[in-house]
Amino acid sequence: MISEVQRYSGTPRLMVPAFGLGIAGLVLTAVGAFVSDARAASHSYLIAFAYWVGISVASLLMVAIFHTAKAKWMTVLRRAMETMAVSVPIFAVLFVGIFLGREHLYPWVPGSSLVSHMTEVELGHLSHKQHGYLNIPFFLVRQVIYFGLWTFISQRLYSWSTRQDEGGQLELTVKQRFLSPGALPFLALTITFAAFDWMMSLTPLWFSTIYGVYYFSGSFLAAFCVLTLVSVSAQGKDLYGNLVTPAHYHNLGKLMLAFVSFWAYIAFSQFLLIWIANLPEEAPWYHVRMFGGWRNLSASLFFLHFLIPFGILLSRNLKLQPRKLSVVAIYLLAVHLLDLYWLVWPAYNEQGPSFHWTLVTSFVGVGGVAIGFALFRARGKYTVPVKDPYIADSLRYVQP
Repeated sequence: MISEVQRYSGTPRLMVPAFGLGIAGLVLTAVGAFVSDARAASHSYLIAFAYWVGISVASLLMVAIFHTAKAKWMTVLRRAMETMAVSVPIFAVLFVGIFLGREHLYPWVPGSSLVSHMTEVELGHLSHKQHGYLNIPFFLVRQVIYFGLWTFISQRLYSWSTRQDEGGQLELTVKQRFLSPGALPFLALTITFAAFDWMMSLTPLWFSTIYGVYYFSGSFLAAFCVLTLVSVSAQGKDLYGNLVTPAHYHNLGKLMLAFVSFWAYIAFSQFLLIWIANLPEEAPWYHVRMFGGWRNLSASLFFLHFLIPFGILLSRNLKLQPRKLSVVAIYLLAVHLLDLYWLVWPAYNEQGPSFHWTLVTSFVGVGGVAIGFALFRARGKYTVPVKDPYIADSLRYVQP
């Protein structure tokens, strides 16, 4: 069966529309920032950026985890995850949008339009206690570290994996399994601090050491949902979907169930610790989301993001049926976007949920460019690691 898999031709049927929609969305978002509401457009762009880059970095983390664990079953799925991970460099370019909107996002930025909303005590604390970390030069240095590390590791793993398609060198597997465990701590730390920089610093006096884990637990879940959808859709010439068995989908479903539960555990742990401490620096962040206009959405996340998908994914039969599992994946991707909206949008509007049309244009813009770039990177490559020493084991995989 593996002999039937050919190199991905990179047909423009998907790549060109993705780039086209992406560029159109980014242009419309920029227009919204200039002629409509710069603050709304900046927060919309941040939500979209955090959503798509989280999926890419989570994919990189999972590739490294699977190499570290020496997992064989997911070899047939690995190239799709590698392609999602190797799209990280485009987000370094897209980060320019965050930087351009910094004065409309972060109160700690000099000249920010948000300073007028802060009290004298808050301004003093921000100036004397947090200025050493929250300043533009150090902020940019951290971004260079994040994207430099992610790009280096993703490119190394991807290049070794695709080179192995030509000669089947076993030492390339050894290299991937040597780099991955050493890279994992740095990947985990950088995505955690990136969450602090991008989203937690929207409210600079509030802090939570669990916040980064909360962010990438949702991103992990989204990455497995995207992998499920790609695998279900990858039917036809040059694609690998026919090689993915119900046993593989069952494992993907179990991972989705695991991260639904993990997200709920982290969300509850963060809330419980802050509720018990009841410190004046920490309580206001939850006060905004628990009372007033945000109360209903906050309560609904418990049902939408945990209780409903948890109950559905308990079904073994559903996890063995790719089409039904893909419907659950689409649902979870939508809820993950709602969760990021809940994290970011109260910094724009504390009164309650609201809508601005740049929420749509920025999501389509960042997502379209990211998808187009991933398809561009996949051109001319096999959609399966055809000469990986464990590909035969993966194709024969059955549930233990």
